[in-house]
Amino acid sequence: MKALKKIVTAATAAVCALSMAACGTGSGSSDGTELTYDKIELGTTGKDIKTTVNLYSHRTDMLQDTYNGTTWKQYIEEFNKLYPNITVKVEGGTNYGDSALTRLQGGDWGDMMMIPTVDASELQNYFLPFGTVDNLKDKIHYVYAQQYDGNVYGISSTGNAVGIVYNKAVFKAAGITENPKTPEEFINDLKLIKEKTDAIPLYTNYAAGWTMGAWDAYIGGTATGDAKYMNQELLHTQDPFSDPGDGTHAYNVYKILYDAVADGLIEDDFSTTDWEGSKTQMNSGKIATMVLGSWAVSQIKSVGEHADDIGYMPFPITVDGKQYTSSSADYAFGINKDASKENQEASMIFIKWMTEKSHFATNEGGLPVDKADTTLPDVYSEFKDVTFVEDEPSVEGEEDLFNDLNSDSELNINAAGDARVQSIVENAANKTKSYDDLVKEWNEKWNGALKTENVDVKYTTVAK
Repeated sequence: MKALKKIVTAATAAVCALSMAACGTGSGSSDGTELTYDKIELGTTGKDIKTTVNLYSHRTDMLQDTYNGTTWKQYIEEFNKLYPNITVKVEGGTNYGDSALTRLQGGDWGDMMMIPTVDASELQNYFLPFGTVDNLKDKIHYVYAQQYDGNVYGISSTGNAVGIVYNKAVFKAAGITENPKTPEEFINDLKLIKEKTDAIPLYTNYAAGWTMGAWDAYIGGTATGDAKYMNQELLHTQDPFSDPGDGTHAYNVYKILYDAVADGLIEDDFSTTDWEGSKTQMNSGKIATMVLGSWAVSQIKSVGEHADDIGYMPFPITVDGKQYTSSSADYAFGINKDASKENQEASMIFIKWMTEKSHFATNEGGLPVDKADTTLPDVYSEFKDVTFVEDEPSVEGEEDLFNDLNSDSELNINAAGDARVQSIVENAANKTKSYDDLVKEWNEKWNGALKTENVDVKYTTVAK
């Protein structure tokens, strides 16, 4: 990764002394199960269990019979063919990130939930370990996403790679025959779409909020090609938002959004965007592109008659002649460490079935979590020459440092940082702050957080 230059000056101080509470031993509560994910044989383990377990989920759409994909009801019916005595009840939560955290802290969330944003060291206070990293790393992807001190507390529901959802018919009408590979090419394509079609070139989905925070997912492996960057190097980088001068890194990810807004390549009134309506508009060709994870493709395909027009392209950044995409965990299943032993085991069996037998991940256009499943969903047909990057975990002793820096800086990268990304749209549209003014503010906040946490600064992002 050439854009990060090693700093040769003396380190500012030792890495902050993080609170290192004693970690879980691999079992749940004192009367909990000793069963682990790797020991479950589906169809054999737990056949004598008769109980009801409750799952709190972000997928409210799957609770509706009108959902165009596989519903929760249908998944559970299939599960019950193998385990007829385990009843699974699903409750959906809107504004899930906030509601799940409230429920988690209050203890009122049932036996399973999709784990919200909590410090890694806090996982053991709420969730049952599925096993150790060493025992699971060869069986499932994303074991590091919800782990602490070698124990895995969450199994991802699906894997996501990031790119851009687009309408192929609109691109064809604009005369675009190749996917853009750089920010400049992408902006030029948006200009062609505005000139030659009636479609909105880039739909921001500003009003939804969380759709803006989605831009954060592109600043790691996608923009750097480096699996160590997001969880290791960024934490020791000064001025990480500066321009590296080669069209890569966070600077050029967010600049695409700023330039698109400044050039009038978005919807007429960003304050009135409509997430649900945008899916139908994209399906019908009224929207050309949206910057969202691959999970959005199946939803957009399902809401109209033009599913074949919806494609997914790699994000337009090239690192030393190569394109990359971050492959990361989606929401992960967690099990209540205070649930009964019977419910803990029933929950773990259901989660393993969802991971290995349900095809949930690929049904939703995601990447399989089970390493035995090498299926590459059709949604990634345009990623054949793209390298998938699964972020490496934080180094020992720095498991919570990213969250600490996020909190201190108030930048909230990949943690509901909607307002920061919305400010890009606001300032570009209203011409109140230049992009470089915003970058300067972000760098100052991040650098201040590095000092607050006494971080040993090893890198700086500078122009080549």
